[in-house]
Amino acid sequence: MKITNAVATLVLTMLTFSLSAQVVSNDSINTLKERKQTLELSKRLNDNKLELAKLENELQNKTEEAAKAAEDAQKSADANREAAEKLGSDSQNKSKARRASKSAGSAHRDAKRARRTADQLERLKKDIDNLRDDISKDEKKLSSLQSGTGR
Repeated sequence: MKITNAVATLVLTMLTFSLSAQVVSNDSINTLKERKQTLELSKRLNDNKLELAKLENELQNKTEEAAKAAEDAQKSADANREAAEKLGSDSQNKSKARRASKSAGSAHRDAKRARRTADQLERLKKDIDNLRDDISKDEKKLSSLQSGTGR
């Protein structure tokens, strides 16, 4: 009987302590939510800045690649023009026809490669511009959150 009373008292005491747990106010919850939002925004901002640095490093390589591809395409086009002119003076010559055909194929491939690298360069520039815009927006939003007016 005494053991049952002691156990009942102990259980009642435990329930009382658990029910009187610390109550968190709405202000502190809102403050924590704002801190969480600020941290998430800061993380996204840092990630975007790292991505921007990586893309800007790629920009130099892509620019050189595009310039080289354009130069190669121009050389191939000039070689094709010369082969076509030689073929024009002797249209029945099989070897000149074969050279002109191969030269035309090379010019075609090089022109396609030059267009592709130019498109990649433009895409990279566009991605860099978009990332800069995102960073700018996030910085403004972060500054407004940190000053307490970000709602």
